[in-house]
Amino acid sequence: MDRIVLTLNCGSSSVKYLLYNWDKRTPLARGIVERVTIGGSFIRHRHPEKGEIRKEYECPTHKEAIELILSMLTHPEYGVIKDYKEISAVGHRVVHGGERFTHSVLIDDEVLQTFKELCDLAPLHNPPNVLGIEAAKKILPDVPHVAVIDTAFHQTMPPHCYIYAVPYEWYEKYRVRKYGFHGTSHLYVSRRAAVLLGKKPEEVNLITCHIGNGVSFTAIKNGKSYDHSMGFTPLEGLVMGTRSGDIDPAIVGFIAERENLTAQEVINILNKKSGVLGITGKYTDRRDILKAMEEGDERARLAFEIECHRMKKYIGAYMAILGRVDAIVFTAGVGEKGWETRERVLEGMEHLGIKLDRERNRQAVSRDKESIISTDDSPVKVFVIPTDEEIVFVEDVIAIIEGRYDIPTRFRYSFEDPSYVKK
Repeated sequence: MDRIVLTLNCGSSSVKYLLYNWDKRTPLARGIVERVTIGGSFIRHRHPEKGEIRKEYECPTHKEAIELILSMLTHPEYGVIKDYKEISAVGHRVVHGGERFTHSVLIDDEVLQTFKELCDLAPLHNPPNVLGIEAAKKILPDVPHVAVIDTAFHQTMPPHCYIYAVPYEWYEKYRVRKYGFHGTSHLYVSRRAAVLLGKKPEEVNLITCHIGNGVSFTAIKNGKSYDHSMGFTPLEGLVMGTRSGDIDPAIVGFIAERENLTAQEVINILNKKSGVLGITGKYTDRRDILKAMEEGDERARLAFEIECHRMKKYIGAYMAILGRVDAIVFTAGVGEKGWETRERVLEGMEHLGIKLDRERNRQAVSRDKESIISTDDSPVKVFVIPTDEEIVFVEDVIAIIEGRYDIPTRFRYSFEDPSYVKK
């Protein structure tokens, strides 16, 4: 019997999913349930032959959303399996795993309790991750459930990169440190970049740039995460859709006093009402910002300039700490489709060995194709690599249930093979 893996990525108001036949190396179906818990929810289910099907169905909790997903996967017309008992295992995205987890892990009561205790460190992400795990385990209690953890990839960072210059007791007592996020995305594109460079993963130095609503950059040294832009929480680092990124921490107390807010209320604003939304007052989607710029909106232009300026600074900083950089990789929604952002970020960096081919860059807007957008003679190559976090989930689930993470040699992913083709 073929091993079929279901992956679930539970956000606060959405659940993304993929059903994958591991033995045939074939995706069976994928989709998303949107507006979970907030009313007007619906599913967009993509069948490999029948295309996308949309169905409205109220999902007041994540349990109903997962039940809806299973009903679509087993639907007599739109389904791809006859019974949800054909599912062999479930992989769950978990954003924050603290220091405990260096790779994906089989979920038991103790592991789940750890994720709950870390909810304060990833308040936008861990709570829905936990809800999704609990809901799925109730519906599918007899199969293994595996957590694929964003922070795990970054556990290779050395202490001088992850320890903050604050009283050391804060680290000893409360584990206040840089953790790093978007780990599955950075892992996937770094492995694919090594393939494109014709090198082993441990031979490459890279700067991987995950640019979506959330934005994070990783300095990868000898194939491992060496430094990363996000920190104790996903709030640190680059300018994002609604998150401020780096600011003077004294701003929190200053605004709290003058606006009669608590520190936590100010942090909520930095998480949910800042970034390009805070600057423009109305936009988080970069396509809306570009359109508004064309129409003369100066605050939209300012948001674009601020975001690109911060990205350029991080690339320069990471080039300095890595010494040799083989390639820069752009991925995620804006990273894969936003040629304007890539062009602005990389312009004027020829003296650092980065030579952008503008025509190649403007043509590289597909989310399904790996592209090189640097010139042939550029010392530092620049790639656009569509991320595929779901295949990382699937491979980690299989590795855990087969016990391959317990062997001393490094776990190898199939997408590190030059013959791998994304499906």
